[in-house]
Amino acid sequence: MATKKIAIYPGTFDPITNGHIDIIGRASELFDEVIVALARNSQKSPLFSETERLDLITQAIAECYPERTNIRCDAFQGLLVEYAERKNATAVVRGLRALSDFEYEFQMALMNRKLAARVTTVFLMPHEQYTYLNSTIIRELARYGKDVTDFVPKVVSEALRQKFT
Repeated sequence: MATKKIAIYPGTFDPITNGHIDIIGRASELFDEVIVALARNSQKSPLFSETERLDLITQAIAECYPERTNIRCDAFQGLLVEYAERKNATAVVRGLRALSDFEYEFQMALMNRKLAARVTTVFLMPHEQYTYLNSTIIRELARYGKDVTDFVPKVVSEALRQKFT
């Protein structure tokens, strides 16, 4: 019997965007299970609390991929590769939007390989319509009252509207 192929898709997801959703969907077609892992990062001051982000991720996945049962959410703190090993994951999924993402992600992938050779980093490109999206831009647009419905799932658009009104 083949072993289950589990992938971790880590991020702070503050908030989750359609680019993230696209990567999650692509990963869920490649792996038996995808764990969308909310990273607790003490260096960042997120707009949404951990509980709010986990709830938004869960709702966005249900909204965008209601038929997929191989996607779940979790949160972790510490080294990603140690978390991946605890979850018996064979892969870490990282999205690459542009060449500027590659250098940092490549360095992280090499370090992760050194720390946990069994865990492979898989780079996925989002659909080209999402290559310019990131959570910082979305937060900034929402802060200034701009409509972000084309960039994030409906549940996230509503949560951003509530945060800034």
